Amino acid sequence: MLSAAHEAAMTVARPIPSSSRRTAPAASRPMHSTDIAIESSAHRWLRIAVVTETYPPEVNGVAGTIAKVVEGLRERGHELQLVRPRQGRDDVARVQEGFAEMLMRGLPIPRYPELKMGLPAKRALIRRWSFERPDVVHLATEGPLGWSALQAARHLRLPVVSEFRTNFHAYSQHYGVGWLRHPILAYLRKFHNQCQRTLAPAPDLRDQLTDQGFQRVFASARGVDTQRFRPERRSSTLRRQWGADDGAPVLICVGRMAAEKNLGTAVDAFEALRKVEPRAKLVFVGDGPERERLQARCPEAVFAGLRHGDDLAAHYASADLFVFPSMTETFGNVVPEAMACGLPVVAYHYAAAAVLLKDHRAGALAPMGDSAAFVRAVVDLGRLPTALRALGREAHAVARTLGWARIVAEVEGHHRAAMAELAPDLPPTLRLA
Repeated sequence: MLSAAHEAAMTVARPIPSSSRRTAPAASRPMHSTDIAIESSAHRWLRIAVVTETYPPEVNGVAGTIAKVVEGLRERGHELQLVRPRQGRDDVARVQEGFAEMLMRGLPIPRYPELKMGLPAKRALIRRWSFERPDVVHLATEGPLGWSALQAARHLRLPVVSEFRTNFHAYSQHYGVGWLRHPILAYLRKFHNQCQRTLAPAPDLRDQLTDQGFQRVFASARGVDTQRFRPERRSSTLRRQWGADDGAPVLICVGRMAAEKNLGTAVDAFEALRKVEPRAKLVFVGDGPERERLQARCPEAVFAGLRHGDDLAAHYASADLFVFPSMTETFGNVVPEAMACGLPVVAYHYAAAAVLLKDHRAGALAPMGDSAAFVRAVVDLGRLPTALRALGREAHAVARTLGWARIVAEVEGHHRAAMAELAPDLPPTLRLA
């Protein structure tokens, strides 16, 4: 039985409404693979527990993409239980047909006070999942809540699929704690190696993790909302607000203004472009601890602050070239968003850009760490408006292949594979080739 402290640590929505399709298992003890009743159809619906330490309305790549996965899995007919930290006093657990939230206690993350870090809740999760057993647990983050969810799932012999979404070990060097890189990497390796499968957003990251001792890592792409992010959002009114005439090349950076994003290189590229094209503009969309420093260094830039939804899409589409100098991304969701809005991209040769800018047809790639090459690429493209438009059309065409429906179906396939791998005696119809 839970202690009063554990009871106070969480708000649990009532159980997911039962469905006529299946009677929920009333498991009161840890189950083994031979205890699990599996229907014969490989396409039966699943009960999926998703655990994440960030979720909208919080603004970051992890929150946005895991919300799309949750939404897509629900559209495919699965029942979802979402486990996440409470985001504020007014945050109330939602319950709908086939969906329920379990809100846990959380603490602000150092240097990211707008985000919460979930506190451990192993006993609470064991109690809930014993009462209402999920078919598979999906871990989106590796914080204390994610770790306790992993241990609860292992205790109950539940299959686990995890995602490697954030290079925390790479961030350490930007915050004066580079000595933590190896301990953090060791923790992440221990975390993910206890899962049936770990999903990495790009093949190069999958290979990197495998070389570092991570096991059972699979590349699983991320999608983009091509209905929201599209070239038709371009706004001449917005460009006038930026002081950009029709022929002025506008560079745009979108994302958190933090040290690990390497935004000084974007300023270097802008300053170099202005020497050959004085009308050039630079727009930063986002906020963070580096904003004040960047404003002091580059007062000519436009600092648009945080933007959301269609407004964010309009900011992308109203620019001409997306510059992405980060070298610490696991993927970089902003890259396909910019491409969907018809922007060519200049980035380093890794993560999303390396996958999507094949043969440089939709922008330009600089060798990792070569800031001079990055700056040259921005200047070479920024002064050629005709080339920018052609590359932008190619970028849009590439992004249109990244619809979320296909991505979510792939994630579901990994869920079913994890179930089959944990229970070798499952029917062959549940196995992936």
